[in-house]
Amino acid sequence: MIQASQKQWIKLTIVMVLYLAFIIWLKSWLGILAIPFIFDIYITKKIPWTWWKNSKNPMVVTVMGWVDAIVFALIAVYFVNLYFFQNYVIPSSSLEKSLLVGDYLFVSKMSYGARVPQTPLHMPLTQHTLPVFNCKSYFEWPKWDYKRVDALGKVQLNDIVVFNFPAGDTVATAIPAEDIYRISYQVGKELSKPVDMTALTPIQQRDVFNYYYSIGRKYIDDNKEMFGEVVSRPVDRRENYVKRCVGLPGQTLEIKNKIVYLDGKANKEPDNVQYRYLVYTTKQIPDELCKELGLSNEDLMAYYSKESVYNIPLTEKAKAALMACKDLVKSIKEVPGDDAGGLYPVNKITGWTTDNYGPVWIPKKGETVDLTIDNLPVYERPIRVYEGNDLDVKDGKIYINGVQTDKYTFKMDYYWMMGDNRHNSADSRFWGFVPEDHIVGKPIFIWLSLDKDRGFFDGKIRWNRLFKIVDNIK
Repeated sequence: MIQASQKQWIKLTIVMVLYLAFIIWLKSWLGILAIPFIFDIYITKKIPWTWWKNSKNPMVVTVMGWVDAIVFALIAVYFVNLYFFQNYVIPSSSLEKSLLVGDYLFVSKMSYGARVPQTPLHMPLTQHTLPVFNCKSYFEWPKWDYKRVDALGKVQLNDIVVFNFPAGDTVATAIPAEDIYRISYQVGKELSKPVDMTALTPIQQRDVFNYYYSIGRKYIDDNKEMFGEVVSRPVDRRENYVKRCVGLPGQTLEIKNKIVYLDGKANKEPDNVQYRYLVYTTKQIPDELCKELGLSNEDLMAYYSKESVYNIPLTEKAKAALMACKDLVKSIKEVPGDDAGGLYPVNKITGWTTDNYGPVWIPKKGETVDLTIDNLPVYERPIRVYEGNDLDVKDGKIYINGVQTDKYTFKMDYYWMMGDNRHNSADSRFWGFVPEDHIVGKPIFIWLSLDKDRGFFDGKIRWNRLFKIVDNIK
């Protein structure tokens, strides 16, 4: 007969209610297998879970006490990070001056629905690499299919979103933030004889681009001292990025003279959107003015002393403030956007620039696109890589999974992400659509902000940014 106190039964009831609510939310019925063990912990106590507490050796009691605490903490962090919230720090200037390098974000996983991990066996608080040991922080097996639990909402237009780097499925470890596909095309092109691509048909262009890619990729594979090992990563182990969603599934996006248009209607620019300008000065910009305008050391790096000219990103407010400094600034000129060495899709001649791009239709789950050799480069990666189909082109005809077709129906929603620092952001203009299974979460607020250019006694902590609500950053 089971002998247990009322207190034990009350504890079990509370734990079981919370646990059952959790597995119902996850829709993971495998979790039921853990119920007998929970029952044993609180009631039957047949398994000696805390055997070390009865040891007469004080060293065993102390060491196992620490092990118990560490294991419990790691398990707690594992589940909290996976399903509820995660800390994220802004590593680059792509969203400045909306979010700054050194902003620490509280990211909600529940806002868009937490993903059930595709690589469940991984070390908490690591993304893909174990510090010190410099090896994988996860096991490839078991590998679960994409699944997302019920969400509090969905991605809205102009939301700031944390997501996994779409082009991060294959990376060169010495340059992990770079798009290896784009680099392979560039390297292959540099190593090959110049070709007038505009004189070629779309099929011929495709053949040349495939040749560029194969040459460039072989060069990268053969030069490990420069590029490092080339490794593959599952979706949830790819680098985390943060950008603003400027295009939703099913919308047609086009950038005209820097302004984003959706279905022909101009989208509101962020309040702190930045573009690059040439600022001609009589002398270097004083440090106090830089601090006042929020210009970082990175912003000021492109200073050409002989001409006394800066190539810097500015908001409209910062631009106006500099123009008002008549004794310092002689003139300010816009820096036009260019193709930045190849925009998405890199295997198609488009003539697009960072300021004038598209139009492109953003894939939507359940909707069908008419495929042609001309638009295939735009949708090839979603069809082949993100949705796992075998795609080939033979004699000018498109084959998906061995069947000739001129249509494709998408299985997932896709998004278009861009940084507010428009001329200094590697975003969807460079690597294309963000699939729904790459969405990580929504930043809620800034809980800490550190200026890497300042010391602790010189304004390192940006007190005015603490607990700033990210949704208010429009």
